[in-house]
Amino acid sequence: MTNIEEAALYEINQGVATITLNRPENKNALSVEMVNALGDHFNSAQENEEVRLILFTNVGNTFCAGADLKADQPGVTQPTARHSFVQILDDIIESPKPVLGKISGHCTGGGVGLAAAFDISIAADDIIVGFTEVRIGVAPAVISVVCLPKLRRADASELFLNGERIAATRAAEVGLINRAVPREQLDSEVAETLLKVVRGGPKALAASKQLISKVPQMSRQDAWEWTAELSQSLFKSDEATEGIGAFRERRTASWVPEGQEEI
Repeated sequence: MTNIEEAALYEINQGVATITLNRPENKNALSVEMVNALGDHFNSAQENEEVRLILFTNVGNTFCAGADLKADQPGVTQPTARHSFVQILDDIIESPKPVLGKISGHCTGGGVGLAAAFDISIAADDIIVGFTEVRIGVAPAVISVVCLPKLRRADASELFLNGERIAATRAAEVGLINRAVPREQLDSEVAETLLKVVRGGPKALAASKQLISKVPQMSRQDAWEWTAELSQSLFKSDEATEGIGAFRERRTASWVPEGQEEI
C-alpha cells in the first residue's frame, strides 16, 4: 500500500500501521499535501480493525520542519485542504489506538508538536529539536496545546523564548519525548516497544489513554467516581474475561496480532 510519489507512505504489518513522512527534499514540512496525506492515512488506520497500533516515522534527515514556508510564494498553487494540522493533533490525542513516533530526523515547529502529541516518542540521539518560531517572528501557538502539558513552566519559558534547538537527549529530559537512543539502536528500541504495547487489550489501551487525558483535568471526587465506573465496566468486559483467562492458562491473548506473540 505504498507509493514513492506520495507525500506520506502507508503500510500495515502485524497489526501496526506505519505512516512515513516522505518529502525529504522539503524537510517533510507540513504542506497542504503532507497534511492531507497524514490525515487520510491516519483515518484509514483508525477505520481498519486489523490495525492495533499506529507508528509515525520519516524518510530523510528531518522528521518534520513544521510549517511549509515556501507555500505562500506567488505562483505556487496549493491543493484543496481535506484535513487541518490541528485536527490531526487532536485525533492523535483522542485516538483509541496507541500512536507512537519513531523520530529519526530533526524536529522543529509543528514537528515538535507531532512528537509531543504521540503517546510514545523515541528519537535517535543525534537529532535536534527546537521551538524556532520566535526566530521568524511568530510563536509556537497551536503546538503549545500538546507541548505545555509535558513541560515544566521554567523549561517551556526557556525553550519557547530563546528559539534555540536542543539535542534529543535534552528533549527527553524535559519530557517532550520519551527517550533518545543511539541511532543504531532506534529500530530495535521501537520494535521492542511496539511488541510490548500491542499485547495490551484494545479496549484496555483505549481506556488507559482516556485516563492519561482526562483524570488530570478532573476534581479528585469526579476522578474517583469516573475511574470506579470505568474499572467496573472493564472488569466485566469480554476482553477482561479473555485476558484473565489467557493469564491463568499461560497463553497469548486472542487480540495479539499473528507474528507478535513472543516478547
